[in-house]
Amino acid sequence: MKNRPLPIPRRLVERGRIACSLLLLMLAAESAAADNKALTGHVPAAISELHLQPVGRPLATSRLNLAIGLPLHNKDLLTDLRNQIYDPTSPNYHHFLTPDQLTQKFGPTEQEYQAVIQFAETNGLDVFARYDNRLLVDVSGKVSDIEKAFHVTLRTYQHPTEARQFYAPDVEPTVDSGLPILHVGGLDNYALSHPNLRLGPATGKGVSGASSGSGPGNNYQGYDFRNAYAPGVSLNGAGQIVGLFEMDGYYLQDITKYENQAGISPPVPLSNVMLAGSSGYPDNDTNAVAEVSLDIEMAISMAPGLSEVVVFEGNNWDTILNSMVSYSAIKQFSCSWGFSGAEDATIANDFLVMAVQGQSFFLASGDGDAFTGALMGPDDDTNITTVGGTSLTMNGSGVSYASESVWNWGYNPPAWWYSGGGYWGSSGGISTRSAIPTYQQGISMASNGGSTTMRNVPDVALTATGIWVTYFNGLAGSFGGTSCAAPLWAGFTALVNQQATASGQPSVGFVNPALYAIAKGPSYTSCFNDITNGNDFWPSSPSQYNSVPGYDLCTGLGTPNGINLINALMPYSGAVWVDYNYSGATQNGSYDAPYKTLAQGVTAVSASGNIWFKTSGSNPETMTITKPMTINALNGPATVGQ
Repeated sequence: MKNRPLPIPRRLVERGRIACSLLLLMLAAESAAADNKALTGHVPAAISELHLQPVGRPLATSRLNLAIGLPLHNKDLLTDLRNQIYDPTSPNYHHFLTPDQLTQKFGPTEQEYQAVIQFAETNGLDVFARYDNRLLVDVSGKVSDIEKAFHVTLRTYQHPTEARQFYAPDVEPTVDSGLPILHVGGLDNYALSHPNLRLGPATGKGVSGASSGSGPGNNYQGYDFRNAYAPGVSLNGAGQIVGLFEMDGYYLQDITKYENQAGISPPVPLSNVMLAGSSGYPDNDTNAVAEVSLDIEMAISMAPGLSEVVVFEGNNWDTILNSMVSYSAIKQFSCSWGFSGAEDATIANDFLVMAVQGQSFFLASGDGDAFTGALMGPDDDTNITTVGGTSLTMNGSGVSYASESVWNWGYNPPAWWYSGGGYWGSSGGISTRSAIPTYQQGISMASNGGSTTMRNVPDVALTATGIWVTYFNGLAGSFGGTSCAAPLWAGFTALVNQQATASGQPSVGFVNPALYAIAKGPSYTSCFNDITNGNDFWPSSPSQYNSVPGYDLCTGLGTPNGINLINALMPYSGAVWVDYNYSGATQNGSYDAPYKTLAQGVTAVSASGNIWFKTSGSNPETMTITKPMTINALNGPATVGQ
């Protein structure tokens, strides 16, 4: 007699089936998770640090604009190439890449770009902007579709320091591991952008000293800036373009009125690049519209012969910066906007690409005096020049440079200061994210409170108080802020690049390596106005930072000293310098160590090369020149022979 197995109760069979189903689901989920990757940097740190609790959710039907960034290929090699491009001893020195070359060697492939576009469209997102460098795709979509595409839930929170709510994903977004996505800009609005400017009294008399310009109320305008920082310089920016990062519009009639009042003629041509989020018209935010007018007016004041000023207007940093990168004819950019969050990966790539393409980017350091925590936004990026602010005093009414100190208004009560109460002054500090770059190494930090291991800001400075601005369809007033300083530096760099073009040299590109090299050499005090008076103290930082001789965290290396800095920044490649009046011992034909005779220069210069004379004078030499060359004179006429 055979034993039969006992029947299994039906309820146990059902439980087994359920358990198997759950196991299969778990295995499937684990497999899917293994094929996904998380994208970092999208959940604001404040949510976990401050234990913020959600108060709601955005409407599922609301639409958001997103900027999907793609990664660079071989970024380490690109970074190494960047280092070579700014190393005067390298054969790649100032051999900048064109956008096409960069895309071919380091950019995403066409197949990768199409994969991201297909991903967006498959998930119900509308693609409305594509870029030749394939580093970004601009899309828009409903909240519900965005949540599904990136496996997140968007929630709203009460902002810890501002009277508003913000939205953010509850977890970091995930995508298929094979999908080449680096970052998704626009998934949160915790850190809103703001202009770095403050409207002051109409008289122009700031707390840190009265201005002495030629404009209304003794404010500075127009040619005052050239008289202070480029006296006697004939360069005016001709052939150069300045690009401006903006998040609002402007009134053309304001710029025309400013030019007429300041005597800038003919007017500098303006053009606009309208990007996602821009209406093409100024908004009702007076300060934001004033920022755009201020930036334009400062750039053309320093370089009144510019071929063009191009205004890039949008509402997303990733989109604006990637658009700027695409305009390779523009060699100098300025941004006077900031935000309190951290720099994202797409922004960092854009700045690296700019440096490799030979483009300068100047960013206002901020107006809140010394930083007490993390620096604002991308201030500490090592591929840009961060600009602090000074208070300028001039001889006469904008006639000539007299002196400068650190811009620091102290506390300004709202009853007197139109911009409201607060502590305003040049921002500076030490990065908590970026290691000290090579160009800052070797700069003494012994007395300035700076770091020898982390990035220090600002790099340089310019006028930041007593600035006359025409704005908002006919208004005018006195402004302060590092917003004024950044576009002035962009205008000054246009003078440098004009001279470089005239001598057949490439643009100066990312200026920090050259600026700090000058600061470490014997020409520092002749090329910069070293700011040694003042500080950026405020109650939350009562002892940091002081201005000191040399570099400091208030005004960086200082402000530009006219033709001396222009000549020092002009690339040496293919040129030999001669100075009949040079008294130094070292002679190698560079700007800092020129030859003393024409004969030395002729012997050293390459065929079809250039000889540049630094100072006027004559040298009684008799010689026969057998190879073609160009002989140029700076700082006055040079007489060759008798």
